[in-house]
Amino acid sequence: MPKSDQISDEEMIRVIADFLDQGLVGNIVSMFKADNGYYPLVGEILKDERFAVRLGVSVLFEELKEQHPHQVALALPGLIPLLAKTTPAYVRGEAVSILGIIGGDEALALLKPLMHDEDPQVAEIARDYLNI
Repeated sequence: MPKSDQISDEEMIRVIADFLDQGLVGNIVSMFKADNGYYPLVGEILKDERFAVRLGVSVLFEELKEQHPHQVALALPGLIPLLAKTTPAYVRGEAVSILGIIGGDEALALLKPLMHDEDPQVAEIARDYLNI
């Protein structure tokens, strides 16, 4: 059976999450800078139950926004599904925070409906990023 040198998205999500959990955000920043194909995985990474992983994603995006502001919007397709009411509030709130960090018209437009989210913390995060 031939070996594949490709790593699956599921494996890459696990690797990135584990690095973030260990506080190795710099390594992940380097990965994203080298290959912008990782941006669509962000939504799945935010679903991780470990707080350190979700916090690491915020730190990651703060760094990437500063260094590569035009690439961070590549994460939008992975974040949009997390805005659904069926998504746990803690994950929805994290997605709102990342969208706020990304900024720009498209990302901020996605926050407007969440100003009235059923979860008061999600709504507050959205309003904060929209300066309302």
